[in-house]
Amino acid sequence: MPGSTVEIDAMREAAQSACALMKVLSNPDRMLLLCLLAEGEKNVGELQEALGIVQPTLSQQLAVLRDEELVETRRDGKNIYYSVASPQALAVLQVLYDQFCTPAKGRRSRR
Repeated sequence: MPGSTVEIDAMREAAQSACALMKVLSNPDRMLLLCLLAEGEKNVGELQEALGIVQPTLSQQLAVLRDEELVETRRDGKNIYYSVASPQALAVLQVLYDQFCTPAKGRRSRR
C-alpha cells in the first residue's frame, strides 16, 4: 500500500544514507579525490601530485573516505592504491560532473 509505514521507513533510511554520502562529498578535497579515483586506481603519491594536496590533509581525507566505505585499498609493496568502492558515489559524481564540468550550450557560468 503506497505511503505505508514500511515504505516511509525504507525511504527514511535511504534518505539518511543519501545525506551521509552528500555530507562526505561536500568537502572539496574529498570530492576531487573521488573524481580522480573515478578515472581509475591511483596510489597516494599519484593523488598527492595530481591534486597538490599536502600529505597530512590527503591522509585525513582518505581516512574519511575509507571510514565511509567509499574507497577501498590495495597494497603493492610499499605503495597503497585507492579505488572507488561505492557505485552510489560514482553515480552521484557522474551527475555532478555532467552538471558542473561539462560545457553546455547556453548554460550560464555560476559565479
